[in-house]
Amino acid sequence: MHNFKLLTNKFEIRIFSILGAILVGLLTFSFVLGTQVKRGNVSTPTEVVINPFDKVEIVARSAYVYDVRNNQMLYSKNPNERMPLASLTKVMTAVVALEIVPTYSTIVINQSAIRSNGDSGLRVGERWSLNRLLDFALLTSSNDGVQAVALALGALSQTNPTDKVAVDDFVSQMNKKADEIGMKNTYYFNVTGLDESNQKGGAYGTSEDEAKLFAYALKKHPEIFEATTHKEMRISSLDNIVHLAKNTDVVVNYIPGIKGSKTGFTDLAGGNLVVAFDPELGRPIIISILGSTEKDRFRDMIKLVEASLEKIKTQ
Repeated sequence: MHNFKLLTNKFEIRIFSILGAILVGLLTFSFVLGTQVKRGNVSTPTEVVINPFDKVEIVARSAYVYDVRNNQMLYSKNPNERMPLASLTKVMTAVVALEIVPTYSTIVINQSAIRSNGDSGLRVGERWSLNRLLDFALLTSSNDGVQAVALALGALSQTNPTDKVAVDDFVSQMNKKADEIGMKNTYYFNVTGLDESNQKGGAYGTSEDEAKLFAYALKKHPEIFEATTHKEMRISSLDNIVHLAKNTDVVVNYIPGIKGSKTGFTDLAGGNLVVAFDPELGRPIIISILGSTEKDRFRDMIKLVEASLEKIKTQ
């Protein structure tokens, strides 16, 4: 009997020892699991999760960073504040033009286009295919280029419309398209984005709305931004006149996977810039900046691009 009790006690002690070891193992595993996140074969500490955008300081009054694939906002600063758009307006001008006529349609540069909005090297009577003229206009931010497009494609249903009627009709189609896309805080007064006066901009919108526009354009008209991914290009009209087109976005070569960009600057708007880039195959990120300065918009953009890349790595 004594031996039986001794064996029983030893068995119970062994059971308790085993249970204790199992408990310690579970607690250790729980602690390790709680302090590490496994990504493939690499474990990354997550004791303190830092959002890379928290340390970003930008001059711009408004900004929006949009992950298109995941339909997710990564960062925002006053995203719904309506501000002058300046030449960001030209993106909508291009979208509407491409939805009116085929890309190979011919546009003739007339005196009205050049007289009204400056001279970017286009010649009166020069013939362009629509797609190449849009490439030139978006790359160089040509006011007379987009004005020529509006004059040619506005009020097509009317016979010999005046310049004002043609342009007003085109602007009306731009506002209709903005409404269709869901750009609730955007309104256009002209096709260039040039200030209408010292107090009135040529168009108003928000950084969030601009991200929506770029997302729409990337999906429906991906070719629209191809030229804007280059630092400069030689673009020929149908008359074989070669134009050297330099990109107004001076940081285009510093953005990985660049898919498109557009600048904007007027006295009222300050410095604007929108960029779409693809840090991962099939995951476009759109960054829109409004109300910075002429130079700081580029610095702001680089900061937000770098933060976006860090953010993606942690997800």
